[in-house]
Amino acid sequence: MLKPIGHKIVVERTEEETKTKSGIILTESATEKPAEGTVVAIGNGRLLDNGERAPIEVNVGERVVFGKFSGTEVKQNDKEYLILDADEVLAVIE
Repeated sequence: MLKPIGHKIVVERTEEETKTKSGIILTESATEKPAEGTVVAIGNGRLLDNGERAPIEVNVGERVVFGKFSGTEVKQNDKEYLILDADEVLAVIE
């Protein structure tokens, strides 16, 4: 498993829809990568000037929304993950 450092988080993207509401099946090239996923790992926080660490505001297991072009895609053990700076998370889905 990936272990992020500092103020980074690892997100597993939500599966993209391959079928429209009307039943049309989309090819992989026709679908957009979703801008939401589940947090699978978090770093230990940003190092502050006073030597303490600022906690990350999301927790493992939470579903989050992030910018469309955010992060770095990484593939490990046949799974695709996205490594984001914690500041790139726009919202938590409740």
